[in-house]
Amino acid sequence: MVIVIATAYIWPTSTLQSPKSFVKTIIKNVNIIDVETGEVIKNQFVLIENSRITKIDSTHIPVSDDALLIDGSGQFLIPGLWDMHTHSNQHSEWLHHPLYIANGVTSVRDMSGQLNKKDSYWVGSKERLQWNKDVENNSRVSPKYVLQSSYQMDGEKAIPEDAPDFFKLQNPSQVDSLLQFYKKEKVDFIKVYQQLPKETYKALAKKAPKYGLHLAGHKPMFLSLEKAINLGQRSFEHGRIFMYECFPEADSLKNPDHWKTYFSKSKSIIVQQFDSVQAKILMRLMQQENAYWTPTLQTLKFEANAHKESFTNTKNLKYVTNIRKQLWWKYDTDHNKEKNLESEGVSVSEQFYEASKKQVAIANKLGVPIMAGTDVTDSYVFAGFSLHDELFDLTTSGLSNLEALQSATIVPAKFSNQINDYGTIEIGKKADLVLLDKNPLLDISNTKSINGVLINGIYYDREKLATLKEFTASVASSFHMNVKAFFSLLNSPLIRVQFAD
Repeated sequence: MVIVIATAYIWPTSTLQSPKSFVKTIIKNVNIIDVETGEVIKNQFVLIENSRITKIDSTHIPVSDDALLIDGSGQFLIPGLWDMHTHSNQHSEWLHHPLYIANGVTSVRDMSGQLNKKDSYWVGSKERLQWNKDVENNSRVSPKYVLQSSYQMDGEKAIPEDAPDFFKLQNPSQVDSLLQFYKKEKVDFIKVYQQLPKETYKALAKKAPKYGLHLAGHKPMFLSLEKAINLGQRSFEHGRIFMYECFPEADSLKNPDHWKTYFSKSKSIIVQQFDSVQAKILMRLMQQENAYWTPTLQTLKFEANAHKESFTNTKNLKYVTNIRKQLWWKYDTDHNKEKNLESEGVSVSEQFYEASKKQVAIANKLGVPIMAGTDVTDSYVFAGFSLHDELFDLTTSGLSNLEALQSATIVPAKFSNQINDYGTIEIGKKADLVLLDKNPLLDISNTKSINGVLINGIYYDREKLATLKEFTASVASSFHMNVKAFFSLLNSPLIRVQFAD
């Protein structure tokens, strides 16, 4: 058995080859969706040279022998989709990247990272920046990774004991050392988690811009949301941020000694006594300070539906390793299922989910920039597939089909300061594009009707997209990948600390 496991561990995993590159690619007779205005510009010819769009015209573009011609007749062209809250690991090359591309997700923001050592599970800025170079060179099947993240900063308990003390952020004096380290690692933002000490958070927020960094992540538990917005945190993640803040006993959640105990006992109170007036004040402040919100409704949706077989019995499970399903997702599912079945009627988790959707609608109307994000690799969140579910949930939360599409295209491109290259279909921009059989402005579910995907000007046709899905399904079920995934988790000090917490 030892020999079998050792062999599986060192057994090489096959890799994917990206499609052939063409100097010129022409998409003919396609309907272009302007995600800025919602206009559909019909029967256009799009010329792509190398990786950029060089011409958009209603008249025929001559086809040379060295060009790839794509017939877009009756189809709809949208910018490549972005998932602005993901988590990648050392096996994403096989388990996540193919599924992103197969689902038209051409850019992602990874909200995790490493400390001062390479981790056996999590990846850091060095790996992600190399992946980006490989995509530019057409030597890797992967989305682009925008805005590199630090490891999650959550105070002393979130950091292994043998790590340098400055990662533990026990006091504000350690902030400069942390920022200097991550600046050298070419990180763009510090991922803040909810248990970061209040004074340390303040110091991070004030000093990060001096290093060219910003803060993004959870709402700090021990500090008001108002203060965090005013201190300049650029994006807030997850659907609970206003519920933590807008009820009469909210200060009880700001006590580091017993906030978890209080929260577990008071979830129903938090929903029932929610103060929408206070929430609107905070939302207006977010809009004024240009703070973005990534609700990641998929995480709350899982918690609300963990007890329903119609939800958990999904065909997308074939894309997930058995190790993850048994060691991670099963525990998470059983835990939430038990909570949901404790009482009759609608569970508190379902109330949280529905309340968050209502708050998304209010925030959107008040002008808070909403970004689509899913929280891959959380339980029952699937790379690529869940982005389409998030767009659908955003529309059932009150966003129009156009606004939902914007949340995964032009809005994240603006947030990332990459609007000059991405986010819309215009001359001079990078050719990250998705060809759809149906119009998503009529039904947002039509984003799933993918006929082809271009990333960096490289075209993946319908057959190639199917191959990507088959590849990940095969790898996820293989014995050797499950062995690699198991030891990756086991050997990671960062994972061990997370599970202990």
